[in-house]
Amino acid sequence: MNALAIADQTLLAPFDLNDGALERVFGELARHDLDYADLYFQYSRSEAWSLDEGIVKSGSFSIDQGVGVRAVSGEKTAFAYSDDIRLNPLLEAARATRAIGRQGGNGTAVIARPGNGHALYRPIDPLASLNEAAKVALLEKLERAARALDTRVVQVMASLASEYEVVFVARHDGHRAADVRPLVRLSLQVIVEENGLREQGSAGGGGRFDYGYFDDEIVERYAKQAVDQAVLNLSARPAPAGEMTVVLGNGWPGILLHEAIGHGLEGDFNRKGSSAFSGKIGQRVAAPGVTVIDDGTIADRRGSLNIDDEGNPTQRTVLIEDGILKGYIQDALNARLMNMPLTGNGRRESYAHLPMPRMTNTIMLAGERDPQEIIASVKKGLYAVNFGGGQVDITSGKFVFSAAEAWWVEDGKLQYPVKGATLIGNGPDVLTRVTMIGNDLALDPGVGTCGKEGQSVPVGVGQPTMRIDGGLTVGGTG
Repeated sequence: MNALAIADQTLLAPFDLNDGALERVFGELARHDLDYADLYFQYSRSEAWSLDEGIVKSGSFSIDQGVGVRAVSGEKTAFAYSDDIRLNPLLEAARATRAIGRQGGNGTAVIARPGNGHALYRPIDPLASLNEAAKVALLEKLERAARALDTRVVQVMASLASEYEVVFVARHDGHRAADVRPLVRLSLQVIVEENGLREQGSAGGGGRFDYGYFDDEIVERYAKQAVDQAVLNLSARPAPAGEMTVVLGNGWPGILLHEAIGHGLEGDFNRKGSSAFSGKIGQRVAAPGVTVIDDGTIADRRGSLNIDDEGNPTQRTVLIEDGILKGYIQDALNARLMNMPLTGNGRRESYAHLPMPRMTNTIMLAGERDPQEIIASVKKGLYAVNFGGGQVDITSGKFVFSAAEAWWVEDGKLQYPVKGATLIGNGPDVLTRVTMIGNDLALDPGVGTCGKEGQSVPVGVGQPTMRIDGGLTVGGTG
């Protein structure tokens, strides 16, 4: 069964909704001159399991459904939502929304009618892919794998989560689009202890597939990554402080790119002039060789979507090419107001939220250097292999990120692991200071979640190893 058929079966037919009923809703909205209107229907079912000390200590299950009704005129947006999908509540929401009139704004860009979207993942229900006993057994297997690796492991916390989401978008121009979105994630955190000193490590991953992805090989890999990280930190020394050369590892360290640079490339910030990249299309904003894309079309990835939450197919959008700013991430509203093409990046947390320009999988493309050559080139500096949390100011691009795993590098060799390192810098400035880019592009394992204006959505990141000279201050304890 395709996504449109599943959406009809899940979201429309049970409430006696059809094209005629939807046209009545748009008729209510169209009593004022509008630039755009849409209905966003959503059904979601999710679960989460957590294990600590060999015991499943919490489990949750939730079902939610509803519809968001939006009307746009110029720069003004009216929005209402309901968890009742029947026609009468829909009409009431439309009447509440139609109060918007055509005042202000002179957007004239024509938004092209999109295609039918992609087929990047199967329209499956991951919650049904294992029974409850098998889900508990999977968490127990992960715990046993971690404890078997090292006798210093004193605590293991594991969690398993999945979501089954069906969305249907109906637009005023007659366009209809649907998507069925599976999503799973398995996470692990371990604590090791030696001579009274405790350290932790974490690992995990997931994507748009079912629980069958987490086979024995994956479980063993997650366990080893978490335990290795924790044990490494037992021998770590306090991180040095000061401005220095920094080498960022490949894969998950792309979260720094996402936070410090990606948000600044979203259309709404640039339309309002609040981004450090505003008005700079066609200008050099990064070192030669730096190419950054946002790609929502990678199969099975956590950040990928067949359609965005406005019914438009996702795309592979080049944002920065060889250091030159090429464009921004756009939703329908900002694309129209900026007279720029859609990029398929209109995303929302749920039917109760308005869409806005959001990243999908944000990636810096590979260069030509061997990563070992990059490390060997460093006289003194830090090699940041993995990151924990961070904060960024979108307007200025200033950021602070903590390194979960890092090494001190001297005379081109890894000398010893360090802990307590934070990276402090300015995203747009750091882009201009990239001097070497590795040939080892990797994507994150499928754990990213992005927050913006109170809305959270799943995302992906990726990058190769890269060297940054200057512009980064390491805040350490040594």
